Amino acid sequence: MGTQETHPAESAALPTPTTAYGREALDVIRARPGAALVALDFDGTLAPIVENPDDARAHPDAVPALAALAPKIASVAVVTGRPPAVAVRNGGFADVPGLDRLVVLGHYGAERWDARTGEVSAPAPHPGVAAARADLPGVLEAAGAWQGTWVEEKGRAVAVHTRRAEDPQAAFEALRQPLTDLAARHGLIVEPGRMVLELRPPGVDKGVALTEYVREIGAESVLYAGDDLGDLPAFAAVEKLRSEGLPGLLVASGSAEVTELSERADLVVDGPAGVVRLLRALAAQLG
Repeated sequence: MGTQETHPAESAALPTPTTAYGREALDVIRARPGAALVALDFDGTLAPIVENPDDARAHPDAVPALAALAPKIASVAVVTGRPPAVAVRNGGFADVPGLDRLVVLGHYGAERWDARTGEVSAPAPHPGVAAARADLPGVLEAAGAWQGTWVEEKGRAVAVHTRRAEDPQAAFEALRQPLTDLAARHGLIVEPGRMVLELRPPGVDKGVALTEYVREIGAESVLYAGDDLGDLPAFAAVEKLRSEGLPGLLVASGSAEVTELSERADLVVDGPAGVVRLLRALAAQLG
């Protein structure tokens, strides 16, 4: 990796959360960083949203910011609906000095990549995903799917995107019920996102993945950053952890497409660039 430009003035500007919960959590993270977990979504949080998800790449300053922060805290976790190998590739997370304590909890925690070993661990896939995938073309045809609607294969899930359609929101709404019915027939659920409907197994979400990892590493505080509806379970998990006495800071990577997270967040930043500035500033504050 090449030398990255530094921004000392920007690094020192650690934003102040707007809620008491958020301010308390940030104080605890700064006081006891060695017991803190920083967990982040990938698309829309570390990487800008693009028309073709295969083209998504982490913000150019994201990996240096994470590498500066990670050695000072208990762990960094990327929590994503993508297969972990894809997130690692698109994020550029492999073989980065300073990121040996990074984990990627992919497929909403169903698969895990550990930077220490470079290996992915995973249980057997849910059989309903393959069955739904086989039925999907007929369902899309029957629903009169708009031109430009396309299917993303995700291994343990399958997603239908409408961003390329002539009217993305109308296509999204028209497909919501047919895909919900298809998912139910095969024991799956539908997770809506930013112009995408994903069919995946139940009982697997970012909230479950985050809570289990917090318990596993014995974290005493957590920061979670996300941007989309799929991050709401993680927000709920942090809120539950806070009710149990574990400080948590909720960060929204701001978006005009999704406002639900901003309404519940302790801190709203300006997309992936804002997330990077926050990570850089936190690393600088921890010395």
